[in-house]
Amino acid sequence: MSDDVRYPDWIAVDWGTSNLRVWAMTAEGEMLAHNGSDAGMSTLEPADFEVTLLAHIAPWLPAGRTTPVIACGMVGSRQGWAEAPYRAVPCPPSGVLIDVPCKDARITMHILPGLKQEKSADVMRGEETQIAGFLAREPRYDGIVCLPGTHTKWAQISAGEVVSFQTFMTGEMFDLLSHASVLRHSLGEGKALDEASFADAVSDTMSRPEAVATQLFKIRAADLLFGASEAVCRGRLSGLLLGLELAAARPYWLGQPVCLVGAPSLNTLYAKALVIQGLEAPQYDADEMTLWGLSAAYKESFS
Repeated sequence: MSDDVRYPDWIAVDWGTSNLRVWAMTAEGEMLAHNGSDAGMSTLEPADFEVTLLAHIAPWLPAGRTTPVIACGMVGSRQGWAEAPYRAVPCPPSGVLIDVPCKDARITMHILPGLKQEKSADVMRGEETQIAGFLAREPRYDGIVCLPGTHTKWAQISAGEVVSFQTFMTGEMFDLLSHASVLRHSLGEGKALDEASFADAVSDTMSRPEAVATQLFKIRAADLLFGASEAVCRGRLSGLLLGLELAAARPYWLGQPVCLVGAPSLNTLYAKALVIQGLEAPQYDADEMTLWGLSAAYKESFS
């Protein structure tokens, strides 16, 4: 960052298991620059975090000034840079920042804590910041926020608080079945998904969730007997698993307003499944909501 370009007032960080993303931000919420890599928490030892962060943000740091860094995600886990203890729901999604000592005097490090649910045990770390960003955009919202991902969260929101939430390993199950089960021979490595097969599978599972185990094998059988395409098989698998999730999450979405906060491709998939159940769900981009949530934390702590 050259001398004629404004240095950031603070730096936003989303540090997950697999990826690191950083943004140079002004106090007014303008993004000046961004950076990122696959240097996720799972690839690092505790001593590596500060060095890795500085490698991504050093050009944004002026000499003789300390820049606050606000981070969310797995960087605050037990295996991360420093543990930011979970906060118990019901509570607002954004909590008090955990200060982390740094060797480099150009930065101060602050990590947002995750949330925990002790009755019906559950945890989230990172998604709470997306919820905080969503509520910064929609402060009067009461209803359900669904956050599609590898581990999808369904969160009940009321009066600005996360009242309860539930996690579904649907994305991870899809990945495991796609790559480590007999179904891998029928799905291939493509991304295309047959929408009709997806919709039929969602409806089938919603009506008979107890039959999922046998319906899963029928994907392979249909390929062997009738040459079902990879897109049809992939649509069928995705629909079966997502239908199973919707069946279990019915107490959250039935009769409630639902908003989706996730990657656009996953939002679209969940929206299609919910439409089959007669529910229209507005969609919000997870990256944008993360940045809104980090910005809200900055304003609350440093403005």
